[in-house]
Amino acid sequence: MVDHRLWKQVKKPAGTHYRQGYLLDDKKRTVRIRVTDKQAYITLKGAAKGISRPEFEYKIPKADAVELLEAFSAPQVEKIRYRIRYGGKLWEVDEFKSANAGLIVAEIELKEENETFKKPAWVTDEVSDDQRYYNSNLSIHPFKTWQKK
Repeated sequence: MVDHRLWKQVKKPAGTHYRQGYLLDDKKRTVRIRVTDKQAYITLKGAAKGISRPEFEYKIPKADAVELLEAFSAPQVEKIRYRIRYGGKLWEVDEFKSANAGLIVAEIELKEENETFKKPAWVTDEVSDDQRYYNSNLSIHPFKTWQKK
């Protein structure tokens, strides 16, 4: 999770708008279609082992991706992704839009699960094990519908 107040103070590069949906989503695998302003991708993910999972991503024609989203995927997730370098690592910070507006999540890719890294002050709670934050789950159980504590 990301502290909204501290995140607003971070100097950010231009973000990338993502629109994505799922053609297949179950506990053992997902198939995602993702469209940006310039590119489109199909991504296949396997079952999670700890906080990691196998992933294969391929570029596809944007027109095909849009058609796949429209014909086979509803509802969808929209977000702006920022890539921020901090402590020698690349952080991807997603500001969600539409039904998930108000949710900001940061992610870091590590070579190994137990790899050490420096955490920015704007990164707060660890949510890797909380399936509510999986984008596939956010598409069907949006953040705005969660009970506030």
